[in-house]
Amino acid sequence: MVETTLSGAQHHILTNDYASEWMGIEVLKLDDGHATIRMHLRQEMLNGFGMAHGGMIFAFGDTAFALACNPANPTPKQAANITVASGVDINFIKPAFQGQVVTAVANRRASTGRSGLYDIQIYAANADATPETAPGELIAEFRGRSRTISKK
Repeated sequence: MVETTLSGAQHHILTNDYASEWMGIEVLKLDDGHATIRMHLRQEMLNGFGMAHGGMIFAFGDTAFALACNPANPTPKQAANITVASGVDINFIKPAFQGQVVTAVANRRASTGRSGLYDIQIYAANADATPETAPGELIAEFRGRSRTISKK
């Protein structure tokens, strides 16, 4: 598959995704079974301990998962279906803090029939980090199980 690198562009499934829009998610890279995204942690994304709320990190990983599961430019046959989560697990490794940039890297590990398995690593770095440099320290591991279903 041809790799697509986007700067501020959106995958078609983000068109009406108001949660991802509110979070300020930027798509950096798309490929078949792969997505890399990033966002800046803002004050309203923090919990009472002053670190990124686990739900924000989960939602961020879930967006990377969805982008990796669904083709950016679906064929007419692919457009008749959507791929959704059938289950996920997340392990929080380190905290992230306001002002940091978080990056999620999603990759398909296996796919058979209508089911798939995806691993998403989530990293945090200082705000001056660039996508060309290392994405930062690993803060969470997200594993998603997908299921392709008919679009309603």
